[in-house]
Amino acid sequence: MKLLKLVPDNTNIDFMRWRNVALILSIIATVASLAMVAARGLNLGIDFVGGQVVRTTFAQPIDVEELRGRVNRLELGDASIQEFGGPRTYQIRLPRPEGGDAAASRAVTQVRQMIVKSYPGARVDAGESVSGKVSEELALDGALAIALAMLGIAIYIWFRFEWQFGVGALATLAHDVSMIFGFFAITQLQVDLNIVAAFLAVVGYSLNDTVVIYDRIRENLRKYRKMAIIPLINLSLNETLSRTIVTSLSIMLALAALLFLGPDVIFGLTLAVLLGTFIGTYSSVYISAPILVWLGVKPDSFLRVEEGTGPRPQEI
Repeated sequence: MKLLKLVPDNTNIDFMRWRNVALILSIIATVASLAMVAARGLNLGIDFVGGQVVRTTFAQPIDVEELRGRVNRLELGDASIQEFGGPRTYQIRLPRPEGGDAAASRAVTQVRQMIVKSYPGARVDAGESVSGKVSEELALDGALAIALAMLGIAIYIWFRFEWQFGVGALATLAHDVSMIFGFFAITQLQVDLNIVAAFLAVVGYSLNDTVVIYDRIRENLRKYRKMAIIPLINLSLNETLSRTIVTSLSIMLALAALLFLGPDVIFGLTLAVLLGTFIGTYSSVYISAPILVWLGVKPDSFLRVEEGTGPRPQEI
């Protein structure tokens, strides 16, 4: 019984034919994304700008959408509601209102009164404010986590392969992250800690796809010493194409189901990872691979490092 093959074994797509066009489009898109972030900024959530947090335990199971609607009718801003701890304990987060601590205290009081009135037996466990200073530190920590993850990955690939591969991986990750930042700047979807997790997930997926392609390129560099670099990269991309398509489609189908059928609280996270998966698939082919050509990688220059360390593979 033959397994279903999405990509025939004899596939020979000339990916590198479009490398310069892809480079120009990627540079334009990246610059435009960063310009949108600078011009419009990001719609930072309570995690990063501060606000009010109310934790409540209900006597009976509740409809979260109904609770969100009741909170929003208080006109205190866009409420974020998440299950917290136990099965009937929820955390309600509200943006910090204008008017300082007095206005913040009134907002918490309004939410308390609404809960006690609308949900008999409910208990308000805590009501507190998250200061802007603490949130600013959290935002810096999130940005630092993304930057360190990207840098650490680039250093690992540098030692695992060659310095050109490390530069290629870093350029690919920077492209992917900047594109998603630009998307959130355009749509003004809220950026919270869930989105930071999404960024890290995108970095991980993009790296995984890039490493698979790089590993095949390195293997073919050792195997086909007389082959020119562009045909060799095309060969490597075609050999890994089936794996790339199957992995990307599997992830995107699962994320699409979550996007349309999942709860609102994970909409931004799901959309960010879905977009990042698509961009990461593109960049692993048209950023990470072509950059090796632009950095002058050749079979001879790659293998000089390994001369004298063991038997040379047979030339083909």
